[in-house]
Amino acid sequence: MDTQQIEGKRIFITGGAGFIGSTLTGLLYEKNQIVVFDNFARDSIKDKPYKDHKNLTLIKGDVLDGPAVAQAMKGADMVVHCAAIAGIDTVTKSPVRTLRVNMLGSANVLDAAAAQGKLDRVVCFSTSEVYGSHAFRVSEADDTTVGAVGEPRWSYAVGKLAEEHLAIMYHREQGLPTVVVRPFNVYGPGQVGEGAIRNFILRALANEPIQIYGDGSQIRAWCYVDDMVDCVMRCLAHPKAVGESFNVGNERAVATTVGLAEMCVRVLGSTSTISHVERNAADVQLRVPKTTKGKELIGFVAKVGLEEGIRRTGEFYKAQAR
Repeated sequence: MDTQQIEGKRIFITGGAGFIGSTLTGLLYEKNQIVVFDNFARDSIKDKPYKDHKNLTLIKGDVLDGPAVAQAMKGADMVVHCAAIAGIDTVTKSPVRTLRVNMLGSANVLDAAAAQGKLDRVVCFSTSEVYGSHAFRVSEADDTTVGAVGEPRWSYAVGKLAEEHLAIMYHREQGLPTVVVRPFNVYGPGQVGEGAIRNFILRALANEPIQIYGDGSQIRAWCYVDDMVDCVMRCLAHPKAVGESFNVGNERAVATTVGLAEMCVRVLGSTSTISHVERNAADVQLRVPKTTKGKELIGFVAKVGLEEGIRRTGEFYKAQAR
């Protein structure tokens, strides 16, 4: 997409130091003023060549601090809300904080955005987790699910789903130009924290054993980060995006967990062995998106195949290790 459509803007990005937020910043900083609001718990921006650029302002803060969010957002033309507690292991250990950050923090961001007056766009990050444990070629109009009460994993989906409802209702009730994106298993260079492909690639590069949960028959669609941020750019620029939710994924980049591990080993020329371990928590057996809506409304089509994405990501981590 031609990023020339977005220039001369002040863009406020919560969680902008994270994996996706910092990658998005890399597409926007040269012709816009970027304000990153982040607690830097997962800091991917520190390794970016533009971390000290004059168009980039880094503010350490917490989305649970409503007044701080509102102050940092002042003067923004666009808002991208990436900040969240994420990662299954992190969510399982801290479900209360997960719910607070993902619900109350998102409410703070949307409240501040509404109070700004005229904004060009507000893009909120949801998750494919809202579709539950079995979801094959799900579309944005399909039913969402919140899972069994008491299972920590679903606290993430519940918080994100609450954010989605609030974002869309702000549009319908108050005219806030909101858009919701639902990422499906995003991976790629610069990923920090948890992530199956990242873990598999790092172990494969070191020829270390790879462990997978269960029998490895779980099926996922995987989305390369460049495709993810391409969709976000379209959501920021395209008039037909306003008031809509979009699946962001690659319905052709599908693999079982064990197949994914084997692919990482093969593509990277590794000698890693693969073994299985038990997981005593809820898991997702099947998750593949339907992305027709994004193609028809805003022209989004994921382009990077799974093998190519693994190859590119592997090259990134090899270069980092030098």
